[in-house]
Amino acid sequence: MKVLVPIKRVIDYNVKVRVKADGSGVDLANVKMSMNPFDEIAVEEAIRLREKGIATEVIVVSIGLKQSQETLRTALAMGADRAILIEATADVHVDIEPLAVAKLLAAVVNEESPSLVLCGKQAIDNEMNATGQMLAALLGWSQATFASALSIEGDSAIITREVDGGLQTIKVKMPTICTADLRLNEPRYASLPNIMKAKTKPLAIKTPADYGVDIAPRLTVLKTVEPAGRKAGVRISSVAELIKKLKDETGVI
Repeated sequence: MKVLVPIKRVIDYNVKVRVKADGSGVDLANVKMSMNPFDEIAVEEAIRLREKGIATEVIVVSIGLKQSQETLRTALAMGADRAILIEATADVHVDIEPLAVAKLLAAVVNEESPSLVLCGKQAIDNEMNATGQMLAALLGWSQATFASALSIEGDSAIITREVDGGLQTIKVKMPTICTADLRLNEPRYASLPNIMKAKTKPLAIKTPADYGVDIAPRLTVLKTVEPAGRKAGVRISSVAELIKKLKDETGVI
């Protein structure tokens, strides 16, 4: 079976994000970019399925800038078989919205006919957590979100989901959409030989027009601000003082 893995190029999770002085967005000048961590987990899981002989081909797809080729090559170096880049913008500050991404992915799915779409549960730049669910709705497929374990049994997938208060195990019919949570696996590091091999693996470049999808934005960012600084803690000398502060200053009790 084919496994399709959408991946996104985002600011590296080790980088401290800075907001522009005019509040119009995040400063991306000379900032290190990398694969979205949840998507990296999805790529790893897809490769493991192929190594077990369950999957026959792992295809990675990215939507956005031309520079996303670097991110796709990283996935190819990890072990993916081929890649598709949909160049949707030339402006580094333009973020393609989840609905447009889902429509483009639906078009790719119709073209490639995968049995499983494995994607990260969310991107760490916009925290939308919507693309996987929207894609399932557009395709009319089953979905299993926030997966911390995945196994394939015949034409069904068994997924353990992280939910409030514990874990939930569900069985869904394939084809299906699965979104990866943090504890699904530990992604591998690409070896130097695989990095060199990745340079020769197929990478097709497309545009939204090739799929007949309108990616015009539906949302407008009015303002971006940094979170308020955390106040310093205070020491208290007694339980009575703690209760007084909780009652008078914070209103907790």
